[in-house]
Amino acid sequence: MHMSLAKEQSPPAAEIGLRQFQPGDAAAFRRLNEEWITRFFRIEPKEEPVLADPQATILDKGGRIFFATAGERCVGCCALVRIRDKEFEVAKMAVEPSYQNAGIGRRLLHAAIEEGRNAGAQRLYLETNHVLKPAIRLYESVGFKHIDPNRVVPSAYARADVYMELIFV
Repeated sequence: MHMSLAKEQSPPAAEIGLRQFQPGDAAAFRRLNEEWITRFFRIEPKEEPVLADPQATILDKGGRIFFATAGERCVGCCALVRIRDKEFEVAKMAVEPSYQNAGIGRRLLHAAIEEGRNAGAQRLYLETNHVLKPAIRLYESVGFKHIDPNRVVPSAYARADVYMELIFV
């Protein structure tokens, strides 16, 4: 009885590694993002090229992609997409359901923030949806502030209805 209970709990975050994108990671990036997107929403046309070729759409344009790993398996990801000089978007953050609530999303987000700061960013931006309350609480807890939707260039994503930014001083 006790053994089955232990299996259902998330693994300790200490057993989870963090690393940047490596060749061959595109399939894991697609899998992790399709899982959460299709659970809550649907894949939108703008997303397809990003999920199909993160190397060309994110990395080759000056962005970064971070993975959380359990052994060889990628169990979470977060992208830092270069918008313009000194500005990045935090995007495509996902953690496999069985690994959620173990602090993995927070570690991925911290890695993205640190990398943005090291890359000279003055601002990090993100778009999300009001139904993703745990994600919004996480963003707020690390310092992201809400932006009035009227101040935002309309998103390419139909599901985006919450906009946040983190300004580096």
